[in-house]
Amino acid sequence: MAKKERLLNPDRPLTVEEAYALRPRLWWLYTLIVLIIAALLGWSGSAINFKGFASKGIVIAKGVANGLTHPDTGLLFNLTTEGVPYQLLQTVAIAVLGTLIGGVLAIPFSFLACDRIVPKWVAVIFRAVILGIRTIPSLVWALVWIRVTGPNAFCGVVTESVCSIGMICKMYINAIEDVDTKILESLDAAGCNGFEKVRYGMLPQIIPNFISTVIYRFDINVKDATTLGIVGAGGIGAALIQCMNSSRWSMVGAYLFGLVALMIVIEIFSTRVRNRLARG
Repeated sequence: MAKKERLLNPDRPLTVEEAYALRPRLWWLYTLIVLIIAALLGWSGSAINFKGFASKGIVIAKGVANGLTHPDTGLLFNLTTEGVPYQLLQTVAIAVLGTLIGGVLAIPFSFLACDRIVPKWVAVIFRAVILGIRTIPSLVWALVWIRVTGPNAFCGVVTESVCSIGMICKMYINAIEDVDTKILESLDAAGCNGFEKVRYGMLPQIIPNFISTVIYRFDINVKDATTLGIVGAGGIGAALIQCMNSSRWSMVGAYLFGLVALMIVIEIFSTRVRNRLARG
């Protein structure tokens, strides 16, 4: 009925009921999507062979829970190299250096991987390099670099820097490709040279996105620095895994409590900075 009235009077605005009656009938597409997802879930589940929890799994879970509720307060406020503050400070230092170095090195890679700026064959080569960096997990990079630098915090900085390049380049390239070219054309018509077009037409558009990306990557790197410490790349992870292996749950709780507090502070700070950048 709605279709017939629409054909008789095509210029008349549609009511809500008529618009709903004329909606696209895509039930077959939705059914197909549900069937595909169900098939993928069934296929993925067939590869998982659950044999129950480990014999000491419940004991370890209770130990971690007890450590979180009863952390070693002496370790929390211990200002020596064994204390939580020092370990957290080293973890943050690794994340800061790794993020800054990776963020700076990602700038030339991003411009050279953008086919709007360089020839397409050059962009393809650098995109392949960036993809190769992103493909290898950070833990594997740490195992590679630890053979070069030895087990220390410098290995963590190098690993974080390399891993940051892959992710940050991806975000940088998206920001560069979203640049409004009309502004550049206007500056070109005004007689600006290449440097002035980049300075006044491109940088104001991409710098807020660049800074937001670096802050987001720093949040990730803090957590990664904890994981890298497990393989000897510095940070709080080394002390954490040692305490877990020796079942010193109150010390584990102290380290985890410090990590949680640190992540809350970083999240509050990064959220405020990103909001300020978004609002100009």
